[in-house]
Amino acid sequence: MTTKYIFVTGGVVSGLGKGISAASLGRLLKSRGYKVTSQKLDPYINVDPGTMSPYQHGEVFVTDDGLEADLDLGHYERFIDENLHTYSNLTTGRVYWNVINKERDGKYLGETVQVIPHVTDEIKNFVIQAGRHAQADFVITEIGGTTGDIESLPFLESIRQVPLEVGRENCVFMHVTYIPYLSGSNEYKSKPTQHSVKDLQSHGINPDIIIARCDEEIPQSVLNKISLFCNVSPQSVIQNRTLESLYEVPLMLEEQHLADLVCSKLGLEPRQPDLEEWRELVDTIHHPQDTVRIALVGKYVQLHDAYLSVAEALSHAGFANEARVEIDWVDSEELETADLDEVFGNVDGIILPGGFGGRGIEGMIRVANYARQKRIPYLGICLGMQIAAISFARHVLGYEDANSYEFDPASRHTVIDFMEDQKNEIRKGGTMRLGAYPCSVRPGTRLHECYGRELVDERHRHRYEFNNIYRSEFENAGMLISGTSPDKTLVEAVELTDHPFYVGVQYHPEFLSRPNRAHPLFKGLVKASITRKHENAAVK
Repeated sequence: MTTKYIFVTGGVVSGLGKGISAASLGRLLKSRGYKVTSQKLDPYINVDPGTMSPYQHGEVFVTDDGLEADLDLGHYERFIDENLHTYSNLTTGRVYWNVINKERDGKYLGETVQVIPHVTDEIKNFVIQAGRHAQADFVITEIGGTTGDIESLPFLESIRQVPLEVGRENCVFMHVTYIPYLSGSNEYKSKPTQHSVKDLQSHGINPDIIIARCDEEIPQSVLNKISLFCNVSPQSVIQNRTLESLYEVPLMLEEQHLADLVCSKLGLEPRQPDLEEWRELVDTIHHPQDTVRIALVGKYVQLHDAYLSVAEALSHAGFANEARVEIDWVDSEELETADLDEVFGNVDGIILPGGFGGRGIEGMIRVANYARQKRIPYLGICLGMQIAAISFARHVLGYEDANSYEFDPASRHTVIDFMEDQKNEIRKGGTMRLGAYPCSVRPGTRLHECYGRELVDERHRHRYEFNNIYRSEFENAGMLISGTSPDKTLVEAVELTDHPFYVGVQYHPEFLSRPNRAHPLFKGLVKASITRKHENAAVK
């Protein structure tokens, strides 16, 4: 079939959950047998979010092919259960980077390079190429920011032009807006939505569907007013209410026939969805058999979105173990002098995710040693694996100055270091080990017990590696090298041999976790944490 394009814009305020609306629609279309891919167009001038502080934009999501992308791509992958790609995230910075490089290469000789058509063509071609690359029936494109933002104008102009290329009959425009509730007058207000739609119309885009974000059900009279003033049918005004779990959203939108509406507008015959697995998932979420508390120790915990995929992967592991995972957000910087018994006295497991820079590192090292000594289930991800190695080198091998070259280049025992071919100075942007790489899993290890396989592919985002000269010392002292690159040159995973669950991995397993298919390592951590909880309760 001809590829169909769905464009999702936002109005009134940012942070409405456009990504969740788009991802939920993707799930509904996939449940009808369609091949779906998604993309996010971000108006900031950074080439990618890779060099941003997590406090600016939350986590950096990484795809199989090494794209550093907006965190919304994580939502898309988790909902549509498809691996995204280099055509899934585009920023203003990357657009201008591409256009300027083409100009320098002489691709526009004789032309005055302008926003229209050169910049808009770059964006337009990117959108169309996403469908071709993924061989998708549907491309769902989210435009970052809100209508009216000056930096979003080239993106709006570009998506206005796409129907001229592919046919208006192959495009649907979906506008997500906020419907505020005024408690003083006890009423919902549609005027901000009206203004937002008029602004969108001023750019030549008439929305086909309006998604009304709200906390409680909106009266029909308000929905009718939105329909009338925004020039859409009453059936095309869809409520997206705040729910207990974001994984309920597809079912709520299905009840309002969103996917059927989209298909109808695109001239497609109606198909029955297969949502049985998703309904079972939501039922499991609502009826946990147990509760487990996991401490997430990091340096960016003030913004939970900095660890969004980790938090979601913990939830997924909870679903798989029929348990609700409660997260204690622990700032590692505060742990350098804290009483760890007080901080972790009520937790059942500890996870230490990725990060960069020296702030809070000594607190993390204390935590890794504490988890080892107290036999608390521990999963270290990327930096968390490196911290486990540093802690082991200090407290078991006796190398008091053990460290990473990143934190202390003068250390005599850099158990984490550059590889030989990395020694030359490296630019900051996009130069790390990025994307999916194979990991050979050692049989008879905890890692192998979790995966059940001897070869896995996992996504990476790091610059430093375990220093190979220390391998034998670590193994002789009880920290096993349980995962390596297939050629054995890079250490991918370590674990303690005399611990219920103490695993560190150089990669980011959270990026491959799905709500209906939890990642094996997160499942292992949560399972071990539940076991510890019950064992401690039995002792008491």
